[in-house]
Parts: sequence; C-alpha cells; structure tokens
Amino acid sequence: MARLGATRRLLGRLGDHARTIPRMSDRGGYAPSVLSPAVDNLVAQLTRLPGIGSRTAHRLAFHLLQVPKAEALALADAIQEVKERVRFCRECGNLTEEEVCAICLDARRDRSVICVVEQPVDLISVERTGEYRGLYHVLGGSLSPLDGVEPEHLRIDELLGRVARNGVQEVVLATNPNMTGEATAAFLADRLRGRVRVTRLASGLPVGGDLEYADEVTLGRALVGRREM
Repeated sequence: MARLGATRRLLGRLGDHARTIPRMSDRGGYAPSVLSPAVDNLVAQLTRLPGIGSRTAHRLAFHLLQVPKAEALALADAIQEVKERVRFCRECGNLTEEEVCAICLDARRDRSVICVVEQPVDLISVERTGEYRGLYHVLGGSLSPLDGVEPEHLRIDELLGRVARNGVQEVVLATNPNMTGEATAAFLADRLRGRVRVTRLASGLPVGGDLEYADEVTLGRALVGRREM
C-alpha cells in the first residue's frame, strides 16, 4: 500500500509539472511565448507569400536574423524600391520603371503581332524561348466568375483598342492551358473574330516526355495538332 501511495504521489507531481509546460502552438510547433512579437510578425508576413508555409517562414525568419544587418536591410530596401518605382506599362501592361516598357519601345519588334498572356511572368517565359519577336499584351489574370473576375477586371478593352488603332494583323493567345485560361482564350477569340487573325499556342507532348506518362487530354491535343514531317 505504501508503494502504491508513493507511485500516486509521483504521478501527481508529474501531472502538475506537465500542466506548467506551455502548449505547442498550431503554427509550426512553436510555443507562443518562445518568439518575440517582432519575429512572430515577420513570420506572419512571410507566410502571406505564395508557396511559403509556416515552417518555411520560420526558416526564412531565422536566416534573416542570422545574416549581417546590412544584408537583411538590403533585402528590405530592394522591396521598398520595387514597390515605389515599378509600375505597369501604359501600352501593354508589362512591368516597367517608365511609362512604356522597353519591349514596346523596341523598334525592332514586329508590331503586327501581339501575344496575349495572363501575367508578366508568362511574358518572361515566352521571351526566354527566343522564338517570338512581336509585342505583348498582359491581361492581368484570367476570367473566373467563381472568383469574381469578370471581363471588366482584365485589360481586354485595352487589347481591343490596340488592335483597332495599331494595324495589328495577328493576336496570339498564350493564356494558360487550364480551365480559366481556356475560357479566357475562347472569350477573346470571340471578341476578336472578324477583326484580326487569332491563333492559339499549340499544346501537346513535352519534349523529352514519354507517351505512357501523358494524360488523355494532352495526348488528344497532340493528335489533333499533328503536322506533316
């Protein structure tokens, strides 16, 4: 009986000790009182970036704390500078520090062709191919009624105006090959039909890919878009 009583007293003390340990928070497994409010705020801001979860945000925050102050402040200055200086091109919607971007000002560009993309990052992807030498038009997104994105929220009227006044002969629709991108391409094709030649980026099998790993939609489009050899 004495041994049983001693065991119960020990378990009681362990229980009291466990209640004094701060609970782990749901954010990355850290107790709320471990980090300072400033670090917590930094982590919270980092988690707002696309693709950055709680654990990654904590790693980035700790990295910024460990690097020299000048290096961390250089990042802060770069963010502030880009927010103050970078704007959208008045003509095409690309990112620029001037009223009109360098691509629109380039006299070597073929001004009879406009490639329509959703975001500036898509423009960069097309440029990297080295195969396109026309102009661009950045819509600023894609049609998605479920998300509240209607035609008036995109730079569609600006595109129609450029086609009407600049002697454009072809519009290349390079929106993403997903549901919203295809809907946007179909909408633009309908609005542009009869005014200008409208083409769509081909879609199919990627170079270096294997047929056994291709999905039915991709393989079907590759068959429809087959060409002479």
